Amino acid sequence: MIRFGLKASLLALSCLVAAPAAADTLREALAQAYQTNPQLEAARAQQRATDESVVIQRSGGLPSADVSGSFTEFVKQSSTSFTSPERSVSANLNLGVPLYTGGSVRNGIRAAEGRIEAGRADLRGTESALFSQVVAAYMDVIRGEAIVGLSQGNVEVLSVNLEATSDRFEIGDLTRTDVAQSASRLALARSDLQSAEANLAIARENYVALVGSAPGDLQPPPPLPGLPASIEVAEDAALENNPDLIAARERAEASGYDIRVAGAGRLPRLEAFATGGYQNFLGTLGAIPGTGAASQVSTSAQAGLRLSVPLFQGGRVAAQQRQAQQQSLAQIEQAIATERNVLAQVRGAWASWRAANAIIASTQSAVDAAELSLEGVRAENSIGNRDVLDVLNAEQELLAARVQLVTARRNEYVAGFTLLAAMGRAEARDLGLESEGVLYDPVVNYDRVRNIIWDWQRDPDPVARSTRTVDIPAQGGDIPDN
Repeated sequence: MIRFGLKASLLALSCLVAAPAAADTLREALAQAYQTNPQLEAARAQQRATDESVVIQRSGGLPSADVSGSFTEFVKQSSTSFTSPERSVSANLNLGVPLYTGGSVRNGIRAAEGRIEAGRADLRGTESALFSQVVAAYMDVIRGEAIVGLSQGNVEVLSVNLEATSDRFEIGDLTRTDVAQSASRLALARSDLQSAEANLAIARENYVALVGSAPGDLQPPPPLPGLPASIEVAEDAALENNPDLIAARERAEASGYDIRVAGAGRLPRLEAFATGGYQNFLGTLGAIPGTGAASQVSTSAQAGLRLSVPLFQGGRVAAQQRQAQQQSLAQIEQAIATERNVLAQVRGAWASWRAANAIIASTQSAVDAAELSLEGVRAENSIGNRDVLDVLNAEQELLAARVQLVTARRNEYVAGFTLLAAMGRAEARDLGLESEGVLYDPVVNYDRVRNIIWDWQRDPDPVARSTRTVDIPAQGGDIPDN
């Protein structure tokens, strides 16, 4: 029975290194989150909204046209006028073509394009952050299942120990104290098992929230691609490819154009215009006595250039430009702060990854030594050189070493993926998710809308694309029998 308990513990531990017969994969989990996660879908929708900013800015430099019409009923006529009409219908057409706007349109477009680039980088960052969360959740479930298996094996072993101790007490070989010690350790082991099952249930619920489905029999994850050989390589990659840093730099550059847009408020504006009018008195316009019938319809047309030169605006333009300058400075400083944070993330993830690798090696040695120690203590206990407490302590040390090894393997993988994310190498294109479906390209929507100038164009009403999880049952902490 004791050997059976040890085998159960080792089987639970091996779930990190041996693939089950049928299971989910990390690639499948990442692909499902990529396609159905609401946080990522919301970020994509926000980027599509940002794409419209170029169209909005460019509209300020395009021709504009409007038509107006009116119907007028003259309720009281002038007593001194022979031609006063009773009613009239009029229509006016106005056309304006901006010729010079002080550079506000041009610089507004450049600023909008810069913010679109920043938004694309933000979308990459959201994608990378989501994948980091999915990897952590995936590994948390694997760790939780391993710890539950170890805890179950420990309960089985301590149950056998208590039974054996009770039998030996019945024949007078051990004391009641030995039985109490075994019973106490078994009660604590059962408590630890309940805590492990609760933690596993929490890990599974977090997985459901991120991926959108309940975890199955998760397979061990594949090796991480592209891990750096040195901290310097990681730093160089992050400074070049980190999406958060790219977004901060793009916003800082775009804010420089905002200064020019604000300054354009003090420059002249030139516009070509044309207007046309039509008025019909509907046969109610009278005629002066002795003259012919008055014309009931009149038309007019004008065309020309309109120049507007600001002379005094109460300091508004200067204030707007100073405001834009300080906002630009804030974006520049934010870019430096982001650079600091990125470097800190890279260095911290590198240290965690290296430490986790070292911990795995040392903890594996500790597990091997604890297994050997337990065998020796049990052998010595069988001949009376060790008491029951020594056996219980040895079993507890082995369990703690195995749990630490499981945790170290989880931490090593998560730290490695976090390092790749900080380097800008943890996105769908880097992880080869093309095989799981078409990757989202934010440029497609921008190319679709950038040249739309028709005011009556409209997209379909928005419909949620992500999946809900209300129909997924609450997750438990049990593990399937192998």
